[in-house]
Amino acid sequence: MDIKPGTSAEIGFVVTEDKTAHAMGNRGVHVFATPYVIGLLEDAAGAVMRPHYPPGGGSVGTMVEMKHLAATPVGMKVRAKATLLESDGKRYLFSVEAWDEKEKIAEGRHERFVVPDMERFLARAMKKSAG
Repeated sequence: MDIKPGTSAEIGFVVTEDKTAHAMGNRGVHVFATPYVIGLLEDAAGAVMRPHYPPGGGSVGTMVEMKHLAATPVGMKVRAKATLLESDGKRYLFSVEAWDEKEKIAEGRHERFVVPDMERFLARAMKKSAG
């Protein structure tokens, strides 16, 4: 895969109740939950890589460093941007940021690795539960 440093992608959606800290067990805290913020950042990095996957390939996240800077209520739009900082073979390192309609809500770095054969990767992982 040949993706140039500086390549970026942006994604977004509206925060729903099922993506809140309350829904994850932190009762009464009806704001965008940190694990979903991380998922948003990972999805933005995946959007940079997706057009370049080999047939049958994909990627997996291997590292997230993130500061959750501000809370976002249900019903507000959020967006994330990932920008490729560097790549080294199958390893891709991104700068990631997220915003709601008012302010920056997260920033950090995210690393992903290319999986050339996702079916083989998943089969190997499933062997762990075989017994």
